Amino acid sequence: MKKKILIVTTGGTIAMKQNSPFGVVPDDEFTRALLTFPHLNDLAAIHVHEFANLPSPYITPQKMLELAKFVDANIAAYDGLVITHGTDTLEETAYFLDLVLQTEKPVVFTAAMRSASDLGLDGPRNIVGAVRVASNRDSHGKGVLVVMNDEIHYARDVVKTDSGKTDAFLTPAYGLLGIIDPDRVIYYRQSYFREKLHTTTIETNIDLIKCVSGMDDRHLVASLQAGARAVVLEAFGRGNIPPQIIPAVRNLMENNILVIVVSRTYTGRVLPEYGYEGGGAYLEKIGVILGGDLKGPKMRLKLMILFGKFPDPERVREYLRQHN
Repeated sequence: MKKKILIVTTGGTIAMKQNSPFGVVPDDEFTRALLTFPHLNDLAAIHVHEFANLPSPYITPQKMLELAKFVDANIAAYDGLVITHGTDTLEETAYFLDLVLQTEKPVVFTAAMRSASDLGLDGPRNIVGAVRVASNRDSHGKGVLVVMNDEIHYARDVVKTDSGKTDAFLTPAYGLLGIIDPDRVIYYRQSYFREKLHTTTIETNIDLIKCVSGMDDRHLVASLQAGARAVVLEAFGRGNIPPQIIPAVRNLMENNILVIVVSRTYTGRVLPEYGYEGGGAYLEKIGVILGGDLKGPKMRLKLMILFGKFPDPERVREYLRQHN
């Protein structure tokens, strides 16, 4: 018997067409086209729901939470679920849902790097691949997945690495989970870094600041003035920051604002390795939290969820110390 799969559309390039003179813009034909796409109906019993039709830069953390609630409320009636999304923020939305969803059924994100008006459009193949993965029994319990270019990635680790190529999505640190071949879906590994942080509310006043050479403290001061609950610093290398911003870092912590350091490198963890002023070991000694291998945009979302679940910053601090 065919698996029952719900496709939830949120917009993005996969649902756009060229509309001169405006360029590539959202189009209202995508949802209707999915219902009549013969390749999909051969694979599974397809149902389609339009959750939104937005360019992915318009997707906010609050919208991600609404999407997660929709998935948990509706997935019981299906064997798996596919979410189509714009590529710009796909890795963030997918990771957000991976943290907060209660279901263990397959939830698979997919997208397109080319619009429906482009030659060699990739959207249809990606959707077919995503439905195949969502229908596969081996996809159960693997967390939220991302399917692009016949590859399967884990939401926590996947990154958009190119602005235009169809193979833009990669997992630089650990490699893909599996592939989609013409005859079957093949998994090579699974991730052991899964976390469950179900919450019904989030705290969006979390800042992300990238460290660059010679920077001053103006962005950290702005975070203090805005009453941020936490600040994520994308630091150099193993977690090292310019010495001139250390007074501002101390000031944030004195005002009960958590400071979390991650690395701005593409792969690797932050560690308490360097003891000079501003080095990772120094920062840990003064109370900065080292964020492991998670990168800045995803750490920011994780903190939004943690502060929604645990309003007390000390509980958030303790959770991060145990799970980084």
